[in-house]
Order: sequence, then C-alpha cells, then structure tokens
Amino acid sequence: MSDAPPQLPPTDAIQSHALQARAEAPWFEYPVRAHPHHTDYAGNVWHGAYVSWLEEARVECLRSIGIDFSELVALGCDLPVVELAIRYHRSIPMGTHAIVKCRMLEMDGVRINWDCRIQAASARDLFATATVTLVAVDREQGRILRQLPPSVKAALVKLSV
Repeated sequence: MSDAPPQLPPTDAIQSHALQARAEAPWFEYPVRAHPHHTDYAGNVWHGAYVSWLEEARVECLRSIGIDFSELVALGCDLPVVELAIRYHRSIPMGTHAIVKCRMLEMDGVRINWDCRIQAASARDLFATATVTLVAVDREQGRILRQLPPSVKAALVKLSV
C-alpha cells in the first residue's frame, strides 16, 4: 500500500458535460488588424485592445444570428460582462492580421458563457485565450433579469446547436 495521497485530475480536465459538448461547436470568426493606436511604445498590441476585440467579436457574432445590440438596448435589456479571464500567450506586433474566434459555451438562465481565442490569420500562432460571462440586465432598473427576452433566447439557441 502506498502512503502517497491520491492525485487530483488537472484543473483543465474538470469541466461540466455541457462545456465538453460545446467544445465541438463552430467558432464565429472576426478579423482584426493591429493598427498603431492598438499598440504600446514597443509596437506590440496593448493588453486592453484585446478586450475591445473580444467585445466586437461577440457583438458581431450576436448580429450574425439576428440579435442587433441596438435593438436589444431598445428592448430595455443589456448584456454586460460580469466575468472576464484572459490568458496572453504571445504578443501581437503592429501590422499583424489576426482572427478573433468566439463561441457561446452555454446559457445558464440569464448567464451567457463564451469561449474566445485570438490567433494569427495563418492559425500558426495563438495570441490569447479568454472566457467571458455576460448576464442579462434590465437597463431601466439596473437589475439582473429573471429570464432572457424570448426573442433573444430563441436567437441564442442557434449558437447552442
């Protein structure tokens, strides 16, 4: 008998069944280019620019399935980010063409979890990976909604197929 404590699985192996199933979902791709205003003094993309690109990609992904953000706002609903985790793998030099890829992992009530990557257009270099959680909020009252507006929920189901 060994006195060694039992080994736990690596943290990346601890995922819900839903997240594992979503790992096969197709990515929405949003092309970007690192312009001078995105960079720091060394000519590499400033870390905050990644956040803007992630937002742009999610908004365009939603638009591609019929959710126009301005119409969502007109309905009195907003989808603010409540959690954001970014892992920077490699810097992006000025002038680089990159692809921001995103996909919805799951809808849990009014929480919408996203998986994102920023990679070289050639797909050879991975620049960043991120997870983002949005939550539906009533814009007028500033409170979390009990449920997504029916039209929004119906459109988001298209991403979970």
